[in-house]
Amino acid sequence: MSPTTTKEISIGDVAAREAAGINQMDGEDRMALNVGPSHPTTHGVLRLILELNGDLIEKCEPVLGYLHRGDEKIAENMTYNQFVPYTDRLDYLSPLANNVAYAISVEKLTGLELPERCQAIRVLVCELARISSHLLGMGVFGMDAGAWTPFMYTFTEREKLYTLFEELTGARFTTSYTRIGGVARDIPEGWLDRVSKFCDELPFATDEVEKLLTRNRIFLDRTEGIGQITKEDALAYGLTGPNLRASGIDLDLRKDKPYSGYEKYDFDVPIGTRGDCYDRYLVRIEEVRQSIRIIKQVIADFPSGAWYAEDAKKIFAPPKEKILSSMEELIQNFMIVTEGPQIPSGEVYFEAENPKGALGFYIVSKGGGVPYRMKIRAPSFCNLSILEKLVPGHQLSDITVILGSLDFVMGECDR
Repeated sequence: MSPTTTKEISIGDVAAREAAGINQMDGEDRMALNVGPSHPTTHGVLRLILELNGDLIEKCEPVLGYLHRGDEKIAENMTYNQFVPYTDRLDYLSPLANNVAYAISVEKLTGLELPERCQAIRVLVCELARISSHLLGMGVFGMDAGAWTPFMYTFTEREKLYTLFEELTGARFTTSYTRIGGVARDIPEGWLDRVSKFCDELPFATDEVEKLLTRNRIFLDRTEGIGQITKEDALAYGLTGPNLRASGIDLDLRKDKPYSGYEKYDFDVPIGTRGDCYDRYLVRIEEVRQSIRIIKQVIADFPSGAWYAEDAKKIFAPPKEKILSSMEELIQNFMIVTEGPQIPSGEVYFEAENPKGALGFYIVSKGGGVPYRMKIRAPSFCNLSILEKLVPGHQLSDITVILGSLDFVMGECDR
């Protein structure tokens, strides 16, 4: 095989060579190399089959499917309410936002109108989830590029957020807070003040991260011009979220297709120009600042009233004290738990602007308490589809930075 010839390589070829103890290809300076599925660079169980010519990557074949989760089929075998905790485990770095996207999808089937207080709470938790996800993403991305200190700042701030999540939901990680027709409970007393205090302190940490990374010569050399995604490729491969906006596409569902009252809040959508690893970092750090801006507006004009829809009584479990004291509420709770909320027949698709991109739920109902079919559009799955085009032409050391800049979670890929 001449140096200019590209040889097709399949998973079976790699397995056969591995079984024979052969890594070299046709005596050339070419090598088939597995990165993952158990490797810190891949941020989870992602496997990349690379074809190398020296240190230059000529081919990349991403391989998914190592989690075997089957969330979509699980959803078709349990009630609508029972599936809420499973949405926590899609992008498990932003469970609060996942809950909201799923709940709104079902609510569109039922035609529920939510009160302003409920919508404000949902916007608040979605933006806190965005901050939490981006803090971890930026910290880990810094480590992928060789910088340890930024992770200390971002992880410290994220721990403060988890304390706030625990106060609100009773859990730090898998929150299961949103319900179809509302939220699980109202915000605790004094919680908004603590959120406001956190938002006042967070800019100091983000400024410190910027001082450490944004003009760091090593970080610039590792990220500028690396992993560039053109506008055309970003659209063709279905990228969404910060990865799409870093390529210069002005698309944010919170502005373009607002939900939960996002149209009431004033915020900017950061847009990149080159679509490289550096731009993806810049977009995320600015999104953190814009999320703080939204949260402050929510708190400044936080509405009173109910935190669940009045029409959701046949979907929402009654208050515990009424279940224990009233036969009607006891029977209602029994029917909701055993048969599920009775959702009218129809089909709906809704997608929300999650930290990783557009998280969508396509639900088909034939009536009753269990969905007939469900399809989940996972942003990380779509964002990773570009790897086979994006990675070739880079050096092996660039793999770590490219994967870190895409900020994906494998939990929502094998759904």
